[in-house]
Amino acid sequence: MKKVLIAYRLKPEGLRALEGKYVVTLPVEKSYFSREEVLSMISDFEVLVPNFSFYTDREIMERGTRLELISNWGVGFNNIDVEYATQKGIVVTNIPDSTREPTAEFAFGLLLAAGRRISYYDRKLRTPEGVSWGIYAESGLSVYGKKLGIIGMGRIGQSLARRAVASGMEIMYHNRNRLNKEIEAQYNATYVSLETLLRTADYISLNAPSTPETRHLIGEKELAMMKPTAIFINTARGDMVDERALAEALKEKKIWAAALDVFEKEPHILPELLTLDNVILAPHAATKTVEDRISMSVEMSRNIVGFYEGTFPISRVN
Repeated sequence: MKKVLIAYRLKPEGLRALEGKYVVTLPVEKSYFSREEVLSMISDFEVLVPNFSFYTDREIMERGTRLELISNWGVGFNNIDVEYATQKGIVVTNIPDSTREPTAEFAFGLLLAAGRRISYYDRKLRTPEGVSWGIYAESGLSVYGKKLGIIGMGRIGQSLARRAVASGMEIMYHNRNRLNKEIEAQYNATYVSLETLLRTADYISLNAPSTPETRHLIGEKELAMMKPTAIFINTARGDMVDERALAEALKEKKIWAAALDVFEKEPHILPELLTLDNVILAPHAATKTVEDRISMSVEMSRNIVGFYEGTFPISRVN
């Protein structure tokens, strides 16, 4: 039987498809295997299952002389040296279906929380100084009738658009390629340049994949284009944003607020961001419900079974 090494402890409910067919090794008494532990074991395995925070580089693939498949437990795959995996003949898969709705749900939750200052009010009410109960003091910004600019109108971006349209928002988007008219019509969405989106959107959500070309896609120049009332949401990947430039823009009130679920050097968060009241921070939690995490494991497992047995379609990225 093929041997599968899972770097993180996952609930058995999501791994049923592997039972009796594959030899599965995963942490039992702790949350994850360290990089050193993976390096020491990987030579015995055909399949490696990393997650979005476990970087699978050349060293791991060189040690993994039997590796045939890297079944990533995440939709993004910037944690894997896909180019080198391709050179080595190792297939890489991801899990776009199970992560779609929970990520869009969380992004819209961040949008609401930032615009309506929900977390700010909660936090301030718990302090001795409290928060003003005045009619206009410390007001938030409306969502209904506002423009949402989506950078990356793929699966997650479209699911976010569906939620936003139901809340009375106007959708504009920027993609590498324009969507077909039928999809645009579903959301009454307008395709615009990145510059137009940055200059005119009230809310801006980053939902594009992380690639070498999109590193620091949002930096000082792009932040300067945004309205002073703009709210920026990132549930994609942290390396797509220049965090220092973002912290400066928030500090100087060049934009109104931000809500971040991902960071450049997770789990490290830029200290300047921790001091600001106009940013919401979350620990890469967009899919962090028990149900969604089990669904992710099911999809990951089906990629393995589909790769070896052909009984399920697989989401191959190389």
